[in-house]
Amino acid sequence: MTRPDVPVSSGKNMKKTKLGIVGCGFLGTIIVDAWRNGLLDDYDIVGCTSRSWESAESLAKQAGCTACRDIDELLALAPDYVLEAASPSALQAIAEKVLRHGASLVVLSIGAFADADFLAHVTKTARESGTRVHLASGAIGGFDVLRTASLMSSVKSSITTQKGPASLKGTPVFKESLLTDDEATTVFSGSAKEAIALFPTKVNVSVATALATTGAENTRVTIHSVPGFKGDDHRIEVIGDE
Repeated sequence: MTRPDVPVSSGKNMKKTKLGIVGCGFLGTIIVDAWRNGLLDDYDIVGCTSRSWESAESLAKQAGCTACRDIDELLALAPDYVLEAASPSALQAIAEKVLRHGASLVVLSIGAFADADFLAHVTKTARESGTRVHLASGAIGGFDVLRTASLMSSVKSSITTQKGPASLKGTPVFKESLLTDDEATTVFSGSAKEAIALFPTKVNVSVATALATTGAENTRVTIHSVPGFKGDDHRIEVIGDE
């Protein structure tokens, strides 16, 4: 997560950045755990909200902050930053309201920005509001290198991902036969924009790559189901004159 510049003073009067969290599941818990372990000393977590009230209450208890029923209650706590750790649809629902309220936004569900109109609207809103949107690079190493290469010359970008068959359950491409196949199966080949439409919560890395390089419509995505494989393996290729 990008740390904003925070004006500080020595001693007990040190001013901290107020942070609100949207999404109280696995990712939100990682953020709170990091904060509790002293990795986010510049921040105070003031509140959290989630689709599930039980999840919000549970995370709020861990963070010692306020559980909020919705984004309006969270913004009433005047956070400087709101960290979205929910889903692309949740981001689309809260982004404008957060930015108009004067809070900057840290985005984990980058896949939402495969929608070019939404990306343009959020960019315009942030500029008008004097706020910022930070994209967490997540699983992508060398995010800045990808961006620099794409700015230096015209490039072609692609990402090839290997996934275990079980991780594809609940998606349109899953078949029971994937669990018993002996060889890898290509389950998707298309653009990053098409990928995020088919896998709303599973290809944020692809869209992040696209935003750093050639855009969601021009970045090619290939996904392989690999028997016995656990986790994700991403190979990113950016080819250009440089």
